Amino acid sequence: MTVPEPFYREVIRSLPIICVDVIIRSPAGRFLLLKRRHEPLRGQWWVIGGRILHGEHVLEAVGRKLREEAGVTVPAEPAFTGYFEGIFDRGPFGDPGAYHSLSFVFTLTIPEDTPITLDAQSSEYRWAEALPVDFVVRPLAR
Repeated sequence: MTVPEPFYREVIRSLPIICVDVIIRSPAGRFLLLKRRHEPLRGQWWVIGGRILHGEHVLEAVGRKLREEAGVTVPAEPAFTGYFEGIFDRGPFGDPGAYHSLSFVFTLTIPEDTPITLDAQSSEYRWAEALPVDFVVRPLAR
């Protein structure tokens, strides 16, 4: 579902955006990172992820983001890892001002030779030794 831009801009100014992020690891322990074309984090290497759509279950959003951003079909149910909370200087429209997101983070493993097909949100991908330093995943308190 496409959200009309004026309404979405107002939502961004008013509320945190609920998202999913997916850490993809290889059997060798490396991480799949995508170079972002858009704000927030334009030009930076990051994990697959994005907002959950209205009426979409969390795991459905994980599968959709994997298919859209990397052309990957979920091989098995990803493991819930924790959450990531980001407050960024720029939102998805490039407007200055705080953009607040809260992501449910999941992890799954795929071979490094899995074909990756990027959508327009990313310019390239790589397998890296570490996650981005600012991507801090916190476990839920028990």
